Amino acid sequence: MADGSQASLRSVRTTCPYCGVGCGVTAVPDGLGGATVTGDTEHPANFGRLCSKGSALGETLSPATRLLYPEIAGTRVDWDRATRHVASELQRVRQNYGPKAIAFYLSGQLLTEDYYVANKLAKGFIGTPHVDTNSRLCMASSVAGHKRAFGADVVPGCYDDLDTADLVVLVGSNTAWCHPVLYQRIQKARQTRGTKVVNIDPRRTATSEGADLQLSLAAGSDTCLWNGLLVWLAGQNLIDAGYISAHTEDFEPALALARERAGTISKVAFHTGLPAEDVQAFFELWGANPRVVSCYSQGVNQSIQGTDKVNAIINCHLATGRIAKPGMGPLSLTGQPNAMGGREVGGLANMLAAHMEFSPRERELVERFWKAPHLAEHEGLKAVALFDAIDRGEIKALWVIGSNPAVSMPRANATRAALSKLELLVVSEVVHANDTSAAATVKLPAHGWGEKDGTVTNSERCISRQRPFLTPAGDARPDWWILSRVAGHLGWGDAFNYRSAAGIFVEHAALSGFENTGERVFNIAGLADLSESAYDNLEPVQWPVLEPGRSTQRVFSDGQFATPSRRARFIAVARTLERNATSDAYPLLLNTGRIRDQWHTMTRTGLTARLSAHISEPFAEIHPTDAAAAGIEDGGLVRLETAHGAAVVKAVVTDRGLAGAVFAPIHWSAQNSSAGRIGALVHSAADPVSGQPDLKATPARASAVEAALSGFILSALELPILSHPDVVYWARSKNQTGTLTTFAIDGTFAVARSIIEACLPHGARLTMSDARVAGFRSAVLCDGRLEAIAFLGSPPNLQPGAWLKSMLMRDQLAPFERLALLAGELPNGAEDAGPIVCVCHQVGSRRIGEAIAAGCQSTEAVGLACSAGTNCGSCVPEINRMLSGYAVRAGAAKKQAVKI
Repeated sequence: MADGSQASLRSVRTTCPYCGVGCGVTAVPDGLGGATVTGDTEHPANFGRLCSKGSALGETLSPATRLLYPEIAGTRVDWDRATRHVASELQRVRQNYGPKAIAFYLSGQLLTEDYYVANKLAKGFIGTPHVDTNSRLCMASSVAGHKRAFGADVVPGCYDDLDTADLVVLVGSNTAWCHPVLYQRIQKARQTRGTKVVNIDPRRTATSEGADLQLSLAAGSDTCLWNGLLVWLAGQNLIDAGYISAHTEDFEPALALARERAGTISKVAFHTGLPAEDVQAFFELWGANPRVVSCYSQGVNQSIQGTDKVNAIINCHLATGRIAKPGMGPLSLTGQPNAMGGREVGGLANMLAAHMEFSPRERELVERFWKAPHLAEHEGLKAVALFDAIDRGEIKALWVIGSNPAVSMPRANATRAALSKLELLVVSEVVHANDTSAAATVKLPAHGWGEKDGTVTNSERCISRQRPFLTPAGDARPDWWILSRVAGHLGWGDAFNYRSAAGIFVEHAALSGFENTGERVFNIAGLADLSESAYDNLEPVQWPVLEPGRSTQRVFSDGQFATPSRRARFIAVARTLERNATSDAYPLLLNTGRIRDQWHTMTRTGLTARLSAHISEPFAEIHPTDAAAAGIEDGGLVRLETAHGAAVVKAVVTDRGLAGAVFAPIHWSAQNSSAGRIGALVHSAADPVSGQPDLKATPARASAVEAALSGFILSALELPILSHPDVVYWARSKNQTGTLTTFAIDGTFAVARSIIEACLPHGARLTMSDARVAGFRSAVLCDGRLEAIAFLGSPPNLQPGAWLKSMLMRDQLAPFERLALLAGELPNGAEDAGPIVCVCHQVGSRRIGEAIAAGCQSTEAVGLACSAGTNCGSCVPEINRMLSGYAVRAGAAKKQAVKI
């Protein structure tokens, strides 16, 4: 616990701000604005284990990029002027155009208390229903599937089920990279209990390395596979007729349609593109192992039939009674730290607070509890429709809190253009500059992680505290405080007279239990009487919480659901396949996703060099067949185009994905790349039930990008962006002591050299230039210290080695080291660590290779030798690949000189 007004030098237990696993962490401030962060061994989500991102949290606390003071039109103002201005503008828009001309776009990064106040102000007092969140891009289809099947948005199981399951099915989830702590938990069960793992994903990913069966099915064919499983289970008499009869409804229509659409293994194999024997093996594994957990994530949700996919999975669990029992059930792996908490307080446009909706009864209840003068009458616009309405001029004012839609939304170029049409764009943010805030009329500095005080809810319904341990940067304030001040200026101060996050939480808890006689599953009334002290010391607890100190590990274990009949509903899933929208103009399907060490648009993870060590540039994975047809080479540049935008990224030619598909990560923005904003390419098609955008299947084409020259600049200082027309590509990442900028130039050697020289800082220069071979190297020194070094040459692309990067950290360079810089080779006796494999311990491939050559024959042995893979385990699949292929690589490695 910390008071939030000044840095506490004590150890503080808090919660990680990244994915929905909700790991507990322990932070020890250093008194200088930073902290040492380790896993909380007592937290039930992770028991001390952290992923690479969580382990590097202490390195992301720099105030260098922070928004420190309120700004109006770029001018610093005080809080009173800023909040009065926002209130005045909202009131003007409301009077001139009506409340529906105002919208809020929130984030799963918000704490529950912030979310609660935003929704109360917008829906209850301003009267606009248009409040949505970036969680719409993440988990909306899961929400809709839960509500259709169970009657409420409830994850029935818990993480402990992963420890006792005999079969874990991973669906549309690169768990090894996106939820690595849970992945390691699954792998431990696999090693100690013999748990079987099936990975269902069109791509072979790091997760595939730890699977007993990989099902690389055709994009969009998930419902066919699960419908086929339902039919097979019925045909093998493996359904639980008693459970179906006592606790469910609509089984026969669902089974009948499944038989029509996916009646046989051969039919399933045809539609999914899978070998019939693999389909058979999957079905038999399901049938032979009663304790089954099906974990699904974005590959299921981010689809035009995401809700149907969710229900097809749930149907199989209901048919076998494998739900809400130890080791059994569907488990939605949430993408953001508080996506579930936001849903609890009505963060989605189709919800009110406390899991209530817009029925007359529930509207009246919320209206009476809040004493709301202008409660919204109906559902608002979901994210895609919301930004379309802004573009049409129907919404005049938007308040964005903790999100970057100019990068993350589908058709991001159109979103960026729409933002410029607003009469008022308020951005509450932690960072001073991102793609969205560039268009803001008002910027408001919010608390960041380490300063925030409140709660989050993870994927297993576990409410955990985020506690402050740092002095807030500049004049930053909590989001709930900012919202409450604006509410006060609008005349509603009495309803928003909060003094702390604790007061908001107990109001939220009280609303969940208000006249709730059991019809609403979400109920934390047992926490409604918490004192400030009890709130500060709140331990992780799973809802429902009907009595103080009483947690609920599994929901629906009594077979009673939240539907009017108290029975779970089977949903007949009609569509077997998604429509194939490819064409001669756009023959590929673009699939988007995340990488191991980065988060969202990198406003946090991009601050630490450690997390850029493994992958530092935007890229696209393309199948060798498609690459050959387009003349694309591995490591070269590829231009991806859709009907909505284009990107230029590095090409990774691999057969990990299926022919006809291309994969690109979502993290890069205009802040760190020339054209890496993949959101600009994604179409706006969305699931008709959930409104969740289809981020996995945009028709696209790929072509090679010509570049005569390429290179990099390592610099201790932030250098200007390479904006010359001949620069066809650049990307920037954090280095240990500065920045690394890689680039490609399609121009003459003389022009390229002048572009690079213009970017370098002032200082003494050591230069080597040879126009005959298009080679140029220049080192800038100041008092003997290396400030920057640039390499320019012909492709293949030059990349800096670890030794070269380390030179920026030296106080002085020896004469032989200066010569080595210009020669482009390691000095005698120096060793390069090779590309970083283990980010947590910064272990390169060379060191791991040496450990393997010395006799290490397992990942455990490699870990003992060099620590690689001993923290979060995300790099274990890569180490396994090195182990399996070492004999071949070792022979070749001895014959090659190491180059910078």
